[in-house]
Amino acid sequence: MAAAARVTMMEMAVLAGHLLLYPTGVLQEPPPPALVPRQRTAPPAVAQPSGPPHAPHAPYAPSGPPRPSGRTPVAGPVPAPVPVADIEARTGSGADGQLPVLLLHGFVDNRSVFTPLRRNLRRHGWRQVSALNYSPLTSDVRHAAALLGRHVEELCERTGSPRIDLVGHSLGGLIGRYYAQRLGGDVRVRTLVTLATPHAGTRAVPFADPHPVVRQMRPHSALMAELALPAPDCRTRFIAFWSDADHIMAPTESARIDHPDLIIENIGVHGVGHLAMAVNAQVVAGVRQALRGDSGSFEAVDAA
Repeated sequence: MAAAARVTMMEMAVLAGHLLLYPTGVLQEPPPPALVPRQRTAPPAVAQPSGPPHAPHAPYAPSGPPRPSGRTPVAGPVPAPVPVADIEARTGSGADGQLPVLLLHGFVDNRSVFTPLRRNLRRHGWRQVSALNYSPLTSDVRHAAALLGRHVEELCERTGSPRIDLVGHSLGGLIGRYYAQRLGGDVRVRTLVTLATPHAGTRAVPFADPHPVVRQMRPHSALMAELALPAPDCRTRFIAFWSDADHIMAPTESARIDHPDLIIENIGVHGVGHLAMAVNAQVVAGVRQALRGDSGSFEAVDAA
């Protein structure tokens, strides 16, 4: 009882602080100046979902012949590997291989939720950290993932980096995963870190089912079936933080990724609620480790 009360009080405190910051993140973030000349070979285009984007009940049908991997084909050539030294010179990344980081918020939220994480990453040497707002009226994860792909291409062009790292909170992590796993975004996303993301769907908040995105986040939705399809060629590394005190995930283990073809590390967190996952100091430290590629040095975060 005491632990539950502590988690609830922390969630309320985080919510109060976030409501104060929320107006600062309503507008889309202006892009920073380009770091490299814009004369680059055309990057691979991200495949767009076929059919109307606002048809929540219709399963996603990729155009063209089906592939054994279950992934939507990506048009254009895969970019050739770029030496790490060249990436660092063009992007301003450090010697530890830091790539540009893109932050993606959760359901009916905006980029302000990442204010503490963003400041922390910059304080620890990340030079390129940006956040993307997607519309609060989004009604299809697939469509949001396609729009994310366009933004990632712009970010790669602007920074000169062939790949980025992506951090998503809640629904943002699901959008990022769909992009990397189903739309060929693994060409661009080196590491996807998800915080409290319903990878296996969630049964929480049953009265919210009228919203099409909520229906897509249910355990047996067509979207969840797509994410369970084979993905043998996916190159993105997935790091999923999940908490035993996250009551928006029902069950709490639904924020873990379970897929035989993906490169996965699930990191358990103790005593952190859903909203606090994006701001908790121990989780933020874990995100830094994950982005550096040394997340295997710990198995769980005790942030109670």
